[in-house]
Amino acid sequence: MALLNRWNSAIDGLNVHCGSRSLCVKNWLLGAQIVSLERGWKIKNLSTASRPALSKWNCSVLSTSLEEAIVGKPDCDDSSGREVIGEEETASEAPLLSALRECAEMDAASFHFPGHRRGSGAPPVMEALIGKSAFAADLPELPELDNLHAAEGVILEAQCKAARLFGAEQTWFLVNGSTCGIQAAVMATCAPGEYLILPRNVHMSAVSAMVLSGALPKYVSPISDSTWGVAHGVQIAQFEAAIREIRSTGGKIGALLVVSPTYFGICSLIRDLAQVCHAQDIPLIIDEAHGAHFRFHSKLPQTALEQGADIAVQSTHKVLGSLTQSAMLHAQGSRINRARLAQCLQMLQSSSPSYLLLASLDASRAHMEVNRQDSKLDAALSLAFMVRNALQQLPGLMILDLASMPSDAVAESSIAGTDPLRITVGLWGLGLTGFEADDILRFEFGVIAELPSLRSITFAVSVGSSHRDATRLIDSFTALSSRYACRTDQIVGPISNPLLQDQAIVWENQLMYLSPREAFYSKSEEIMVECALGRVSADLLCPYPPGIAVLTPGEVITKEAVDYIQAVIAAGGAVSGAIDDDFKSVRVLL
Repeated sequence: MALLNRWNSAIDGLNVHCGSRSLCVKNWLLGAQIVSLERGWKIKNLSTASRPALSKWNCSVLSTSLEEAIVGKPDCDDSSGREVIGEEETASEAPLLSALRECAEMDAASFHFPGHRRGSGAPPVMEALIGKSAFAADLPELPELDNLHAAEGVILEAQCKAARLFGAEQTWFLVNGSTCGIQAAVMATCAPGEYLILPRNVHMSAVSAMVLSGALPKYVSPISDSTWGVAHGVQIAQFEAAIREIRSTGGKIGALLVVSPTYFGICSLIRDLAQVCHAQDIPLIIDEAHGAHFRFHSKLPQTALEQGADIAVQSTHKVLGSLTQSAMLHAQGSRINRARLAQCLQMLQSSSPSYLLLASLDASRAHMEVNRQDSKLDAALSLAFMVRNALQQLPGLMILDLASMPSDAVAESSIAGTDPLRITVGLWGLGLTGFEADDILRFEFGVIAELPSLRSITFAVSVGSSHRDATRLIDSFTALSSRYACRTDQIVGPISNPLLQDQAIVWENQLMYLSPREAFYSKSEEIMVECALGRVSADLLCPYPPGIAVLTPGEVITKEAVDYIQAVIAAGGAVSGAIDDDFKSVRVLL
């Protein structure tokens, strides 16, 4: 009965805009029958032939009038230009989570997958770690739980609620992380032989997306910051030049993809880029994996959707509290073929998705919606400010922000701002690499970072961060500063290597010999690295994290690329895609 009551309350006041036709959910449900189950309820659509699943439609949910739903008009705007969600909605309602709880509590004789049978057959060591209740909720596609790939019940309702909260016209839940969202977005927009324009510092998922889709890369070099050893934004003029170059040769552009924010929290001017893309009728895809929280505080940068992106892919688990591997894909506008996008997601995601992951997305959305005006992130921002302020006072440390970047890097690139919850600490003043500092912090102080790199180390503050943990972070760096600040006049080793201070040196000399897809399906052989210079790589090699490729399939192997990878390994880092841990051999095309 609880599920039935939820449906009754949910349908009141909701309007659904479905492509060229609009209808009220309540009217749609007039053709449905509530079928009683032993201890649950199921919505059964009796006229499926005439009413296709809502998941296939352009579903935009707004608690406004029908006319406003059609044109996508928000309720009202605050001074930041963002939609102010109406108070009339029951914010804490999580339909998918509630349905999963009810199913987990059923006294059922289960003869369905998975084999642990709601925990009765769970490995004892695993049950001791996560508890039997987690196994009880690890359920398959029961009728009450809907189907991710043909959603028309609680999953559809949860996705529509997420779309409204995140400012999208349609939202899809992802159980294979932002990786599958990026892959699906590229596959849905780029046919084989069409160009994908993207900066060279994209996540490796964009490269695998080109293998899957057959898209041709048109790389644009980001502005490199030799002080921090990282790449930031890309000049808008470079994207415009890439568009002109492709079209002057008769090429077709499928989409343009940008990472914003970066792993280090650097945000690009998406609004300006969206205007350039849309003037040319080019879909704009934003890898916003690190920016799912931007929507929820006025002191955070605007979201990609707010700035006009067609697709934004977000890792909800990174800051907002859903389970690891859960993410969302948001879409808006008419440039995206959403039926094809849904097809791509069906290909890339499991046919047996974890309902724990799906329910965690619904729960995370409801959690953020309970207090809609900044309060959920107020504490996190206060902690981040406290840590930044304290670390900036310590000798030998630098904190990444606009003021610490070289003025030419900020002026030349399209940087819109930074994420204050991402704290990157420069360590060259201590004579340490990020990998060395990571080991000290972890094993001596019990402080675990998000991202160690060659010249810095990055920490992610979130809604789950505590004052105690922030204090431990400050205390640990106070000890490191006291211990190592005096050795800066004797810096040797990887941190002094000029190559590691400017990754653009690697990208400048690289040549694409074959497309990633052609190279991936070509015959290859394994040879020693010292014999590989000038050969064409069959591997996708990237330090992980952050997962930015140094070599991609089809690129010519250069001395700079080999030196960079070897330096990362020597400094204590790991390289994803390498045949062996010490990078002694590599696969090249025959």
